[in-house]
Amino acid sequence: MSLVAALIVAQLAASQPEPRPAPVSQASDEYRLVNPRAIELFEGDRQLMQWALAKYDSDHNGYLSIFEADDAARQFKQIADGDGDGQVTPAEYRSARDFISARYAGTMAEVSKR
Repeated sequence: MSLVAALIVAQLAASQPEPRPAPVSQASDEYRLVNPRAIELFEGDRQLMQWALAKYDSDHNGYLSIFEADDAARQFKQIADGDGDGQVTPAEYRSARDFISARYAGTMAEVSKR
């Protein structure tokens, strides 16, 4: 996946969610809005996938559900959108990847050993 495509997926993940029911582990009377395409951001970037698995794989099964990927994509956008304009530029994307790599290197190394 190209950098531009990844940026678009990240922005869509935060701005155009589709309604989906919460999984059984998060069951409630309310529905939770998620973007099922958020996983595409991580499928196209091994480093981001390792970070997302380390931080958001709540059931520790080694896979991201659409709910876990949505949470991770929202957090990535929050980290990446340095100027707070709601858009992630290629420079912001690269800076966010560098930050995540430096900050979560140990955590991501544990995930890659699984």
